[in-house]
Amino acid sequence: MLIYILLSLFNGVCIGMSRTLNGRLSMARNAFYASLCNHVVGFIFLTVVIVCIDNGFSGFHFNAPWYAYLGGALGALFVAINSYVLPRTGSTQAAMLIISGQMISGVIIDYINHPDATLWVKLIAVALIICGIWLSKKSAANKQRSQT
Repeated sequence: MLIYILLSLFNGVCIGMSRTLNGRLSMARNAFYASLCNHVVGFIFLTVVIVCIDNGFSGFHFNAPWYAYLGGALGALFVAINSYVLPRTGSTQAAMLIISGQMISGVIIDYINHPDATLWVKLIAVALIICGIWLSKKSAANKQRSQT
């Protein structure tokens, strides 16, 4: 279990670094260019990994339902939107809002897939997330007001 926790933490570091780097590239070019570069470089990297590990594409099959492949389009949209938003909001604010959106959508997806008696717990979790966003915005506004 420890290896999964460490991999998840490393994944979080990779996401944070990727957002920051794509935001910087977006400032130099534009959000869609940054997203395109991100996906082209990612494609090349994953192609090399697959060729080295799997000795080619022998294990590559299209067995998933058609809608499962929409994750690629959503991923590209995520990178493009993040590349546009991050330079305007800052890394911390963008990360907090993105994570909050992920948590809220996770609660909704869990409820759709597993409707059970713990709905009130999930609703409290969503309320806490929204309170956290509000507190962060209020704190940022107070900080900005005190600097002027």
